[in-house]
Amino acid sequence: MAILFTFALGTSVGNPVAETFGFGFITTGLIFGGIIAAVAACYYFLNLDGVWAFWLAYIFTRPPGASLGDFLAQPLEYGGLGFGTVTTSLIFFGCIVAIVVYMTFLCPGIGLTLC
Repeated sequence: MAILFTFALGTSVGNPVAETFGFGFITTGLIFGGIIAAVAACYYFLNLDGVWAFWLAYIFTRPPGASLGDFLAQPLEYGGLGFGTVTTSLIFFGCIVAIVVYMTFLCPGIGLTLC
């Protein structure tokens, strides 16, 4: 349910904020990044339950990810960089591979946990 809710939130909230309300892709990503930062602040400073903090942060990761993807993929006339969906997907794939390689091989003894 959380994964379905997360993906639905990315398209049903992130895109209208960027397009319908006219904030643009970058501003929308920053807005939702701020929401994630607020959740982290509530966890660290206001004793928000760790389970709630995790799931709220997890759910709110989709809109900034969708905004970044749209920014890279959409044509210039729509406020994007015009890379297209294939190139954008390859960029994201490359970033994911780089992170996994970094965390696997450059953090000895830790593996895929945070360095």
